[in-house]
Amino acid sequence: MPHARSRWRRLAGLLALVCAAGFAQPKEEGVQLTPEQRAVAQWQAGYLLHMMGDYERAIEAFRASIAVRATAEAHTFLGWSLSHLGRFDEAIEQCRIAIELDPDFGNPYNDIGVYLIELKRAEEAIPWFEKAIASKRYCCYQFPHTNKGRVLLGQGQIDEAKRSFERALEHDPAYLPALMALEYLKQRGLQGL
Repeated sequence: MPHARSRWRRLAGLLALVCAAGFAQPKEEGVQLTPEQRAVAQWQAGYLLHMMGDYERAIEAFRASIAVRATAEAHTFLGWSLSHLGRFDEAIEQCRIAIELDPDFGNPYNDIGVYLIELKRAEEAIPWFEKAIASKRYCCYQFPHTNKGRVLLGQGQIDEAKRSFERALEHDPAYLPALMALEYLKQRGLQGL
């Protein structure tokens, strides 16, 4: 328990620094943040709040970032926080705005697919995962490959699902969800189909 409190205090301290940098405009000594710096600091605060599970405040921080400078990242991560509150339609709308701002950014395509799965509309998700896979800018191509594999597996398309999980591992050989999916197929004798 003491270790958890220590981690919490460090994280809370970091959050306070980020929030102070992003929300306060120091007037002493002529120090001013540019609008871009404010937007980034507010986005970072939103990210930290989201990771701490404070989705309402994360939403506020992402909206504050967008008010200063709208970016694909801010809209995508706003959608992510909205999704954690079950507000999937709003999350999808934020991802669509992100795509308009930067069609090369892969995250919102994948996220739309995930939200469609949550809305029990998995059949609509695969084209979104394919767009994420084809995107020019995405840190984590293993995500859409694995998500596509999940949908294909649910549809009984075992060979296609297996290929998607294997492609995910080409991007990150240690990606646990893809490894677990392949192990699941193997244990059920479906690996070699």
